[in-house]
Amino acid sequence: MKEIDQAILKKVIIERPRSSHKGDYGRLLLIGGTYPYGGAIIMAALGAVKSGAGLVTVATDKENIPALHSHLPEAMAFDLDDKQLLEQQLEKANVVLLGPGLVDDERGEELLQTVFHHSNQDQTLILDGGALSILTKVEMKFPKAHLVLTPHQREWQVLSGLDLDSQGSKETGEALMSFPSGTILVQKGPATRIWQAGHADFYQLGVGGPYQATGGMGDTLAGMIAGFAGQFPQASLYERVTVATYLHSAIAQELAEDNFVVLPTMISQQIPTFMKRIQKDT
Repeated sequence: MKEIDQAILKKVIIERPRSSHKGDYGRLLLIGGTYPYGGAIIMAALGAVKSGAGLVTVATDKENIPALHSHLPEAMAFDLDDKQLLEQQLEKANVVLLGPGLVDDERGEELLQTVFHHSNQDQTLILDGGALSILTKVEMKFPKAHLVLTPHQREWQVLSGLDLDSQGSKETGEALMSFPSGTILVQKGPATRIWQAGHADFYQLGVGGPYQATGGMGDTLAGMIAGFAGQFPQASLYERVTVATYLHSAIAQELAEDNFVVLPTMISQQIPTFMKRIQKDT
């Protein structure tokens, strides 16, 4: 087990070059929030934008768009049923997050198939929430994109075939070998672990706690992972995902000093301040 220390945090979160622009920090497409789970994709978008993503576009039910823009005017949005625009946006994005608030139904299956069909080897594809549920039922060949999976323990049980009592480090590492080479696994739980297929070692969080046990926590984490995946090219994708995951719980732990429960939107609001503190810390 590897330690998440100050060295990896400072390796990932670096000062931005003065000459940079929004296109340097990721073109993200977030897909989800089908009725009645519109809040999930809004929380994911907040996590992505607050993490520093350059351009964030959200594909969701059109009824969610006014609420999204009231919370986050920085994000672009369009109706998920506009298939032509969806395909165009899939071609433009370098990071695609599919699943927060995505209902596991026929429409969801079609979306997963569309995303897989249009993904390419230069993209990062993050599968979360409903996308993972659909994936366990529908047999599809994984695309060539850089794959990140963010299951909680029961989702990982279905994906891996490992029951809750058998999700030890040895078993999980072996199960991950059946996924495409380089697949990154964020195995969410009381002590979240971050893996990469083909590597025996892993990172494990030493921060976080039960004050995070509230709806939307995973959606915010998925958005943060997407935000980090679209920037910081000096670090590996695995390191970027690890640091995003760490920050999510580290911010929550700090907030829990004064709050009985920590809401996902409370974490999002603190991301830029926390990142700046790490970047400045010597």
